[in-house]
Amino acid sequence: MTTLTAAPLAPLLDRLFEEAAAATSPAASGLSSDERMRLISSKTEYLDLYGRLKDLWLPVSRDAGTLLYMLARSCRAHTIVEFGTSFGISTLHLAAALRDNGGGRLITSEFEPSKLTRARENLTAGGLIDLVEIREGDALHTLGTDVPETIDLLFLDGAKGLYRDILELVEDRLRPGALIVADNADLSPEYLARVRSTAAGYLSVPFEEDIELSMRS
Repeated sequence: MTTLTAAPLAPLLDRLFEEAAAATSPAASGLSSDERMRLISSKTEYLDLYGRLKDLWLPVSRDAGTLLYMLARSCRAHTIVEFGTSFGISTLHLAAALRDNGGGRLITSEFEPSKLTRARENLTAGGLIDLVEIREGDALHTLGTDVPETIDLLFLDGAKGLYRDILELVEDRLRPGALIVADNADLSPEYLARVRSTAAGYLSVPFEEDIELSMRS
């Protein structure tokens, strides 16, 4: 058994995925698909968009969560940075890996206060809050200072237009062999151009539909 597959985390995740699937947002339903795509990729309007989407969980899939856990375990991660906490489903998977790796530190950033409150509750219920530092605010600021000297894994799942900016904020802290996982990476062409460039120091492959898995070389 692992932390991921045992109580209290396993039944908690079952319940959270069910809640996420049932969540609705009148504000989100009022957006056309074109407008939503434009806002998702914007470097300037992301705060407005994600404020409107505060009632939606926007979680990783079950398979993606398991993948995060497996990657963090296999690279023996002890320092993880996450962009986009939301209600904490991905954070729970990553923190579970830290627990099973013997401990560590996960820094995650979220600007929506109501989501942060719920994420803290979920991490406490899962018995993993001691491994996680949640930073409130725009990640361009919260992840710009006081990050570990060495980062083993970076997970990107916030505003898609900022993926490259967040990567470049912490790039000099990524150890050789560090993994970078980006959800919905197809919505961030600037980011893909960066991590798919061997000259920039990365190896990268698309993985599990719209996930991009990259490694710092």
